Amino acid sequence: PRLGSLFVLWSVVLAGAVSAQQDTSYRDSTAAVRTLAFSDDSLNWRIRHKPARATLYSAILPGAGQIYNRKYWKAPIVWGGLGLSLYFINQNTREYERYRDGYVALIDNDPATESEFEGGNANSVREVADTYRKWRDQSVLALVGVYILNVVDASVDAHFVRFDVDEDLSLHVVPTPLIAGQAAPGLSLVLAFR
Repeated sequence: PRLGSLFVLWSVVLAGAVSAQQDTSYRDSTAAVRTLAFSDDSLNWRIRHKPARATLYSAILPGAGQIYNRKYWKAPIVWGGLGLSLYFINQNTREYERYRDGYVALIDNDPATESEFEGGNANSVREVADTYRKWRDQSVLALVGVYILNVVDASVDAHFVRFDVDEDLSLHVVPTPLIAGQAAPGLSLVLAFR
């Protein structure tokens, strides 16, 4: 009985010492991070950064959210995707209207209208016009998709601005304090991301 009491007392003292050491090291590390964050401008912008603002900027002006997040290389990709989609919308609309007008001129039985596809098959011209119309519609969907991806990318990236990707991952093995009703003392593994 006496040896068991000494063991319990030793476990409580050891657990208290380890806990006090962890609390002190945690307080010291957070104070150091706070001091570093307010003294270094590159970290200071991360504290002031607001994900809602990045989302709003990107929704109003595509690419602006990426610039707000300081991911400058993403803005030209957004602009390129939007520009390419607009180019294909314009090109396919122009060709669709050309073939549509040619088809209408072929089937209207009006001798005053002339088709550039005179002598061609009206059904073939209509099929080509329908193909260009389908491609135009797909280009509009691509434009909407690039716009939505731009807003989503800015929002997600803004939420990860404060995420620390430091190389310092540490593992601490500490004894688990004895709690009433617990059968036996044990060890606890703590993986700390700092």
